[in-house]
Amino acid sequence: MPRLELNVPGTLTILVVALAWEVAVRSGAVAFDYLPPPSAIFAAWGGLLVSGDMLAQTGHTLGAVLIGWAIANLIGISLGLTLGLSAFARRWVQASLEVLRPLPVIAFLPPALLLFQFSLTTELILIVYASIWPALINTMGGITGVATRLYDVGRTLRLTRLRTLGKIVLPAAAPAIVVGCRLSMGLSLVIAIVAEMLANPHGLGYAVISQLNAMQPERMFAYVFYIGLVAIALNAALTWLSRLLLRGHAVAADG
Repeated sequence: MPRLELNVPGTLTILVVALAWEVAVRSGAVAFDYLPPPSAIFAAWGGLLVSGDMLAQTGHTLGAVLIGWAIANLIGISLGLTLGLSAFARRWVQASLEVLRPLPVIAFLPPALLLFQFSLTTELILIVYASIWPALINTMGGITGVATRLYDVGRTLRLTRLRTLGKIVLPAAAPAIVVGCRLSMGLSLVIAIVAEMLANPHGLGYAVISQLNAMQPERMFAYVFYIGLVAIALNAALTWLSRLLLRGHAVAADG
């Protein structure tokens, strides 16, 4: 079974930075009006956990992230497979994709708000649009990058096209597809936080803004750092899953 390993040097670095921050604020060496010391942030974090507010906001954000991520990967991987396997489809579609892909996701916020108001639907639209591209591009690249000799193996074994796809092409492209899924997960969380700050009065992103407006810097920083922990947990979970599913491609899956 794959194991999750603690990065000891990285953890020590975080603790040293936190200690230096604490000393700098407490001693007055750094004097910003709304910069609390880490001890105050940690105490505020504990209070938010005990009250249940942080867990409720986490549930909303994780739900939006996972739903949007799943939809984006379903669409992205399906399109990536189609475009990767069909040169005809690439000729007709790839130019349109290259026009759409550079468009910033935030440009879709006004139309989404106009159509769906401040809602979960608006948040999901933004998440899906941003997260679909890593899955699509990595899947298409993984399929087109499969060596020709592997197709020759399928023909030598007299495999049907479907069996060649399932037994040769997809396993060869799987590391690239997994990397696309991991990248899209990171984007899903980022866009969910931004959408909650701007377009949906729920979740961790909205909590950060609400604590800012309430002039509660300890709570605001607690939410900010907690979002970082959520991102680390999601990435660790996907890393563990990719190692479990792709034991023969451990290096590629970690990329």
